[in-house]
Amino acid sequence: MSKYYTLEGLNRLKKELDHLMIDERKKISQQIAEARDKGDLSENAEYDAAKDAQGMLELKISKLQELINSAKIIDESKMDNSKVLILSIVEIRNTKTNTKMTYTLVPENEADLKSGKISVSSPIAQGLLGKKVGDTAIIKVPAGSVEFEIISITR
Repeated sequence: MSKYYTLEGLNRLKKELDHLMIDERKKISQQIAEARDKGDLSENAEYDAAKDAQGMLELKISKLQELINSAKIIDESKMDNSKVLILSIVEIRNTKTNTKMTYTLVPENEADLKSGKISVSSPIAQGLLGKKVGDTAIIKVPAGSVEFEIISITR
């Protein structure tokens, strides 16, 4: 099953994979070697733990490689800028409090609220998708329903 990523998100996954394959493999190899040097492997808990950690690392590497190989890059150049879509930067205004907020709608695995990136599957993003500048969206949030006006849409 493929997942959609921005180029930035895919590069972050590749960097993580490189770290696991180079740095983490090296650390676990050292742990196994140190445990092996301690003698009898049949009763060596350190050796068993290091081998288990190696198995978990290899599983994580395998899953990450599979994810990277099946990833699809979102091509922003082919997207309509007149309505809210994934990768849109949307400025909205709460019609009740007049508070303005700006969010970038990103794939679920790239969401980071601190940097203003919200998952395209979040309730706010779902309520904004397909809307145009000037449209209002009534979005259900835990505190009730909130009405937002779309002020601008950019990429």
